[in-house]
Amino acid sequence: MSLRIAPPIREALRAGRAVVALESTVLTHGLPRPRNLAVARRLEACVSDAGAVPATIAVIDGALVVGVDDAELRRLAEDEAVDKASLWNLPALLAAGACAGTTVAATLHAAAMAGIRVFATGGIGGVHDHPFDESADLRALARYPLLTVCSGPKSILDAAATLERLESYGVSVVGYASDRLAGFLVPLTALPLAARVDTPAQAAAVLAARRDLDLEGGVVLSNPVSEGVDADDLAAWQQHARRDAEADGVRGRAATPYLLARLAELSKGASLEVNLRLLEANARLAAAVAVSLASASLPGPAPMGAAAAGGPA
Repeated sequence: MSLRIAPPIREALRAGRAVVALESTVLTHGLPRPRNLAVARRLEACVSDAGAVPATIAVIDGALVVGVDDAELRRLAEDEAVDKASLWNLPALLAAGACAGTTVAATLHAAAMAGIRVFATGGIGGVHDHPFDESADLRALARYPLLTVCSGPKSILDAAATLERLESYGVSVVGYASDRLAGFLVPLTALPLAARVDTPAQAAAVLAARRDLDLEGGVVLSNPVSEGVDADDLAAWQQHARRDAEADGVRGRAATPYLLARLAELSKGASLEVNLRLLEANARLAAAVAVSLASASLPGPAPMGAAAAGGPA
């Protein structure tokens, strides 16, 4: 089987307990070493402290693993050769027996296979400035019936185009205690949202309503960071980082980690600190939503395949 569910995750799902999926590209490609391992552990602790079970997802030796253990976390954090798995290259990585961090798209796929209903990340992928450069995250958000807690599209993206694409795909984009889309490194964009909730229970009810309507896809819960960087400074750093990327010929899947790293350098670490703050806040909020779902005994999606029974890879 290409999917392996760790026993604690499988047992929690069978018992109807709250489980939160966590992606792993933040560990393998999004944060500097060696801080990345401490952050990954901290995010799992945030979920646990809020009453849910954390399930970090990654590719380990050709298996899509839901709930990597601490030794596997360390391995991913320390190995600079690990790949980045999205849906387009996931089959090849599994066939090659590779290790990789999972993007939002790949994490959503694995979580849906396992029957997990809530996912926490920092910022989602979306529409880039270059023509035809759009993240696979968008279609995954439109396909899998999960609630994704994030702080909006990553700041290197076209937020307006990303929101428009999500609306076109039928994804419910809901503001948490806000009427505007979160701006990742800044708390808010100027983009209005059609829906708002103010409690985890209200967010859980939106996901339940999508299920009752038999709608494909999920909910994006936009959670603004409590304290961001200055918007004018961010705009200047973004322009600088994009010029550098153009000069270095960086495009495609390499663009996001390159640009985020340049933003961290140009901001003298300020963007990284904001990123860490929003990651923790999103993990806690996702856990609260998952607890609300479990407390209300709202049935989750059925696992997508026989592999979700959790046998060995």
